[in-house]
Amino acid sequence: MTARHRIEPFAAAVTGIGLVTAAGVGTAAAWRGVSEAAEAPSVLHRPELHDLPCDFMYTITGLDPKALLGVAAQRLMDRFSQLAVIAAREAVADAGLDPAVWDSGRVAVVIGSAHGGLPFYDEQHTALTERGARRVSPKLAPLSVVNGAASSVATDLGAHGPSQAVSTACSSGTVAIGTAHQMLRTGACDIVVAGGAESVCSRLLIASACRLKAVSTRRDDPESACRPFDTHRDGFVVGEGAGLLVLERPEHAAARDATVRAHIAGYGASSDAYSAVAPDPDGRGIERALRTALADAGLGAADIGHVNAHGTSTVANDLIEATMLRRVLGEHPLVTSTKAMTGHTLGAAGGIETALTVLALQHQLVPPTVNLDAPDPEIPVEVVQKEARAGAFDAAVKTSLGFGGHNAALVLTRA
Repeated sequence: MTARHRIEPFAAAVTGIGLVTAAGVGTAAAWRGVSEAAEAPSVLHRPELHDLPCDFMYTITGLDPKALLGVAAQRLMDRFSQLAVIAAREAVADAGLDPAVWDSGRVAVVIGSAHGGLPFYDEQHTALTERGARRVSPKLAPLSVVNGAASSVATDLGAHGPSQAVSTACSSGTVAIGTAHQMLRTGACDIVVAGGAESVCSRLLIASACRLKAVSTRRDDPESACRPFDTHRDGFVVGEGAGLLVLERPEHAAARDATVRAHIAGYGASSDAYSAVAPDPDGRGIERALRTALADAGLGAADIGHVNAHGTSTVANDLIEATMLRRVLGEHPLVTSTKAMTGHTLGAAGGIETALTVLALQHQLVPPTVNLDAPDPEIPVEVVQKEARAGAFDAAVKTSLGFGGHNAALVLTRA
């Protein structure tokens, strides 16, 4: 690489976290739920899915968006946007930002979502076919488009900088954070609220996932259905949630004496260019993304002590990803998949799991992969099971893969 193409290392400061998950609402509750795994998450049978092979989802309970957002605002947002706004408010409060920053034009919002307001599409299609065109809501477009969460968060905060949506299937949240990292590096803005949001209790989507054999059909034991890296895994379980970070240019965070939780030090993305639904069986795409992220951070395999894996609980993904991790990082990092506590939140997964990786670095604690009762002997990495594992690590990795071959990886470092 010639000098004129060289990009100097850059580490964005993580100064705020907001989490809304089935494992807990709020960062403290979500971390407690994921790291302690003392209580089963809310995996509920959904009446609208009663006739499908998979009739259950990880569902956020005990949350009243109407009370939190107000009736008028709540009516102008699909549920995925509501979750994003609630998470963003927590992240911003955690960061302790001065309200004056929002009107500066130097604050951006980048939020990933795979499907946007798909359930609202379902609802409106039913209204059209059963009751006619006059029963279709005029709010279909603003409520259901993928950029709804980014728009709603920017509006709620009053942020006048760039507002963007990312949609790269299940890697959307990770790509959103990587995009934020790049925006900060170029100096396009000083602060970015970034991550992912998703809520897709959609009969159409779940029926299709059942046909694809991507989701678990353990209707008699839904709480144990999601079992990443387990010999008996049979597919993922869909979840809903939002995970957002406040990222800042390091000098901006230092100037206001902000508390820095961790740093986003490297980002890499790639395309498998292989299949619309299946990952490259050799894992070359996600390997390229991970190696790019490591080079971007200026770190090597020996520096990485923990990996929050994509770990979907599908037969192919878990083996391909784990084999790639062993090839690139060796056997020493402690690996986990937190999806067994949050569900697979699709486009929100990267945002939620990156936030959990920040917390793992802060607490020097790797959350367990719950439901891992019979580890697959072909998985060649050390997966933490049952109970959290204390460690001593200064750098960690978050990997994400998405339908269509969209891969992304982040390298995080301890503050």
